[in-house]
Amino acid sequence: MPASPSTARAINDRLALRLLQQDGPLTATQLKASTGLSRPTVADLVERLQDAGLIEVVGEAGAERRGPNARLYGIVADRAQLAALDVRTGSVSVIVADLLGRTLAEASVPIGDTGTAVERAVALLERTAREAGDAPLHSVGIGAPGLIDPATGELRVTIGLPSWHRELVTSLQQRLSARVLVENETNLAAVAERRVGAARDRSTFALFWLGHAVGAALMLDGTLRRGASGGAGEIGFMPVPGAVGPLSAATCEGGFHSLVGSEAICALAVSHGMEPPRARPDTPEARYAVTGAEQGFAAAAAVHDALAGAKGGDGFLSALAERIALGAASVVSVVDPGCLVLAGEVGHAGGTGLAALVEDRLATMSPLRTEVRAGELGGTAILRGALFTARESAQDALFAPAAP
Repeated sequence: MPASPSTARAINDRLALRLLQQDGPLTATQLKASTGLSRPTVADLVERLQDAGLIEVVGEAGAERRGPNARLYGIVADRAQLAALDVRTGSVSVIVADLLGRTLAEASVPIGDTGTAVERAVALLERTAREAGDAPLHSVGIGAPGLIDPATGELRVTIGLPSWHRELVTSLQQRLSARVLVENETNLAAVAERRVGAARDRSTFALFWLGHAVGAALMLDGTLRRGASGGAGEIGFMPVPGAVGPLSAATCEGGFHSLVGSEAICALAVSHGMEPPRARPDTPEARYAVTGAEQGFAAAAAVHDALAGAKGGDGFLSALAERIALGAASVVSVVDPGCLVLAGEVGHAGGTGLAALVEDRLATMSPLRTEVRAGELGGTAILRGALFTARESAQDALFAPAAP
């Protein structure tokens, strides 16, 4: 049956708002061309959306030609704020943005596993939001390590991660009127690389996060696949040849993590004659960090040094590519993603050089052709993915016309 007039108006309004969110600002003529609607219909919906406070005139187009300039319409981006948090083992970073994703304020703070961790993290978000302006906070996207329960959206207790992570999520959900969305950090990195990074031309790909910890994300036909329990991509536990130690459900020993975790990468570098860790990453002379989560930077520094021609670097890179390809071959044989993105501190540091080595080695292990790319967003990927998640949630709620 044909849509009723009110249903047709709602559909047209939703289409126009989506175009303005993605491609705006746009003129009425551009909206007409993009939607295929008639000029009177576009004029009606523009007036309707303006009256509803959803869009506004943001400028003019056509100054280079004769005749009157055309008005440019854009969504009202300052109706509310968005926030994104990257919750690491020892730190929290936050960005507050408008509804178009434009950064208004940002901050970060180191946080230890103490009784004040949650309060410090919440205070950081509240302070940054105040600095960003007076608009209310609508949606908060959080990227955290660990498993996210697909049924409840809650961060599950995960062995080896600070207890304050889960307490922080609960505290924010209780204290904020904003919608709080939690997602695994590697999944958010995949979202960001798909939108603005190395996989922006791919709807299906796998992403390996290689840093202090190891994880994967699967994007199939444009949709994240989280698994029945939220554990899809927990490749640190994946059995692979050469893994060190017995397999354990409690730790990653005996799994892929024992080959390509930051500690293993640092040890591999030393075994090939490269210099051992000697400084923290926040000092000018730093090359390798030495303990805890900072070993992600240590491993990245080792890869960077090897690519720069350090003694023993060629052998180290070849051995590392072999290890990464072992894990990749297992994933490729199951999901055949066609593309693998190497992200995290190590993937970003390795760049196209390490990606090419992994691709060549993978081609000898699997008949399924797989392009290997270096992640483009580095350490910003998780925050950007969290911001995209918050933005889509807010736009769906604030800019969806009322049901007829």
